[in-house]
Amino acid sequence: MKNVSFSYADSAVATLENLSVTIPTGSFVAIVGDNGAGKSTFCKLLNGIIPTFIDGELSGEIRVQGVKVREKKPAVLAKTVGYVYQDFENQLLRPKVLDDASFSLLNMGEEAYEELTMTILEALDLDHLADEYVWQLSGGQKHLLALAGVLVLSPEVLVLDEPIAQLDPYHAKKIYEQLAVLHRQGKTIIVIEHNTAFIGEYCDHVLFMKERNIRWFLPVKEALQRVEELTAGGIFPPQVTLLGHELVKRGLQPAGTLPITIHEALPYLQPLEARISRREKEVAQAEVPPLRQPVLNFQEVNLEYKKINDRPHPVITQLNLTIHRGDRVAIIGNNGAGKSSLLKMTVGLLKPKRGEIRLKEQLIHRLKAEEISNVIGYVYQNPEGMFIEDSIEKDIAFSMRARGIKDYQTRTEMLLTQFDLLALRHRDGRLLSGGQMRRASLAIGVALSPQILLLDEPTASLDMATRKRITSTLQALSESIETVMIATHDMQLVAEWATRIIVMNEGVILADGPREVIFQDTHLLERAGIVVPEIVQLSQQLSGVISYSVEEFVHQVEQGGRI
Repeated sequence: MKNVSFSYADSAVATLENLSVTIPTGSFVAIVGDNGAGKSTFCKLLNGIIPTFIDGELSGEIRVQGVKVREKKPAVLAKTVGYVYQDFENQLLRPKVLDDASFSLLNMGEEAYEELTMTILEALDLDHLADEYVWQLSGGQKHLLALAGVLVLSPEVLVLDEPIAQLDPYHAKKIYEQLAVLHRQGKTIIVIEHNTAFIGEYCDHVLFMKERNIRWFLPVKEALQRVEELTAGGIFPPQVTLLGHELVKRGLQPAGTLPITIHEALPYLQPLEARISRREKEVAQAEVPPLRQPVLNFQEVNLEYKKINDRPHPVITQLNLTIHRGDRVAIIGNNGAGKSSLLKMTVGLLKPKRGEIRLKEQLIHRLKAEEISNVIGYVYQNPEGMFIEDSIEKDIAFSMRARGIKDYQTRTEMLLTQFDLLALRHRDGRLLSGGQMRRASLAIGVALSPQILLLDEPTASLDMATRKRITSTLQALSESIETVMIATHDMQLVAEWATRIIVMNEGVILADGPREVIFQDTHLLERAGIVVPEIVQLSQQLSGVISYSVEEFVHQVEQGGRI
């Protein structure tokens, strides 16, 4: 890129200003920056989506492998630059998995299309779903399918916008392992990524964007040492890097190169081992919770999806569960475990085949939608589904105005402020960045001051600074919202926020308990495809006793190694 600027047609402010950068062939680049920095716009320039399909004013020169991008159509560039959208469902075109993944090969007349496609589906753990209808897949499985549809063309450059945003930790690692294989084969990989642990382990360069421009492009080891600059730009380096930085700041470690992976962190912390490894391993015991008021009750609930010309597919099986007032529940598990389906049944969007669901002793299926929504707020997995007006200000006000709430304008203003949306109030929610959509959808979800709040992947596609803000917001909401349930793959959110963890796998609850018990059951976590945060792994390996955050780890080291 040379002197590239771009402004969207509906915005008077430039999204990108005077970008110049050269990305070497065969590199594995992570693009980082806070939400709204222009990362997705940057990537859409690489294969001609901008300006071919998205209106705006573009200047400057863009070349890929020596070819001027503006002189080629995206259909031609797709053989060189493969692109997986942030809103990946937009590139799913056909009814069945194999049909969709092989779509481009069929259009090119490739005779061995099925064999080539099945190889890719197998690599992404989708081969067993080849004959399934796309609309029956989970969000994470759809994301993998979008990637498969790009990989079948074997492009030389692969661009992925948030490749693991809705994937469980097992499949997230599987994606990066697959990308690492392609990288070793000489492919150029470009990812927009907020999970810096994956960046430290797999990428070789980092491109840092801030305020509509490129601040720097550096080797990954050098880039992740810039802890304060990155955090000021909304990016939190890996937990092990943050830990090293804090230890140096507090005089507990000498200045030097900080670790960027857990493998580097173990020898880095060896000088402290004498202080932190003397304690005998402790095994957490589940505390018996005090008796609390039940607010949701599931009894012998079974859910299945109807399938065309086939037997119904079971999604939830023999589920028995009670949610109490004051619970902060995290529902975790691999893609397709039934997490989203459980939330949708709770608000009546899905109806169980058998069993009963009660909301404060009232059967859910006998309540009207507005009666449920007066008590339960629900924030969708795909936030764009919550926008029905032409501005987020109107979207936030919609339900309050529809119910005749007199002071809805005052509350709308408060929510715009609380979720940092004042500057975006007149923007169409569907045209915001992924992180901005998340904040807006959360504001819509709490507009009616529900007693119970359900959140499906509330931190997906968010930079780490915004994730921390969401975590803090959830803590604050507990003062006004009695009970919160989230379905999530974000283990840092689970570690720092949840008081109760429900582990699901193939529609069955495998475990239900406090984090102290769940995070120490390695067999359970492996079965459910869960990978705990780096700081949890590190503290377990050093002493056998868990720390749930960098702050907790550092504090306990300062107290004399009581980890």
